[in-house]
Amino acid sequence: MTTSLREGTRIRIRSAAPTFLAPDVAATARWYVEKLGFILAGHFPAQEPYLYASLERDAGEVMLLNLADYEKPDLSARRPAGLWDAYFRTEGVTALYETVKGKEFVKTPLDRRPYGDLEFEVRDPNG
Repeated sequence: MTTSLREGTRIRIRSAAPTFLAPDVAATARWYVEKLGFILAGHFPAQEPYLYASLERDAGEVMLLNLADYEKPDLSARRPAGLWDAYFRTEGVTALYETVKGKEFVKTPLDRRPYGDLEFEVRDPNG
């Protein structure tokens, strides 16, 4: 989406970052680093327990916000066709899948969907 104002100033959204609630931001951040190859790009405060963290992998970003005792409800029965919080469009999806295939957090195998996308699903420790 590109918008121009009367003054000629251009406004363009460059990206969006899904933001997930987590009861332990630092532990969840470590999971993204260790399991999916993200890097910890920032966090607050300087020492654990973190209230916030930002994780990046290439142009993809995930932000984590602390919410003590958070438990995400399982809504999969209400939408059996799939339920996602973030969708990453990825070059080399087959190679990425090979790095995680067989891990307990992989929820669906790599498969070509009827709409043409080659996909697999993962679930982080918070659902």
